[in-house]
Amino acid sequence: MKKFFIVIAAAFHLVSLSFAENIIFKADFMSGKSSEKKDYAKLTGNASIITSTMEIYADVIELSGENYRFIEATGNVSGTNVKNKIDFTCGQLLYDRETEIATLQNSVHLIDRENETIANAEIMDYDQNKSTIIMQISVAMQQKDNICVGSHAIYKTDARTLFLSGNPQITKGKDVFRAQEIELNLDTQDIILDGRVRGSVEETKNNE
Repeated sequence: MKKFFIVIAAAFHLVSLSFAENIIFKADFMSGKSSEKKDYAKLTGNASIITSTMEIYADVIELSGENYRFIEATGNVSGTNVKNKIDFTCGQLLYDRETEIATLQNSVHLIDRENETIANAEIMDYDQNKSTIIMQISVAMQQKDNICVGSHAIYKTDARTLFLSGNPQITKGKDVFRAQEIELNLDTQDIILDGRVRGSVEETKNNE
């Protein structure tokens, strides 16, 4: 099947004047319709969407809403937030171009290249404007020597802080920290424990 590559703003008028951005897409097949207030397009097979801030790749990508505001990607989803240098893979992605909020679901894997951080969870809500990622269910994050786990986390990429809850634990080498809530500063590596604090720290010896 012949592939095609089109700048939507030029060929299908899928350009949002209110968002002031064009969309570029590629796929094996496209179907859709356009009306005054409701637009829809479905890209199938090696589909990709490129906006001013996001690159999204998937088996199927659907665009809907006025000026194609909403993007839904399913099947082998991967992509990059170009502005914040964050790469991701997941099973499903929902993205609102107006609010710039993305919801990633099903075995989400995220790499924050700017902060040298890797994170995994079942669900992640990423607010680009607030530089905040909320992670839920089986959260696991690695940054430098820190391995952080819990059932819920709030990761602020600009502030470089991580808040963990839901039986949280941070392991740093052979040191283990547990509490009801844990906060990690990615810059200073300071760890703040709150509620039912417990853990173990290995003593280091100075040869001198």
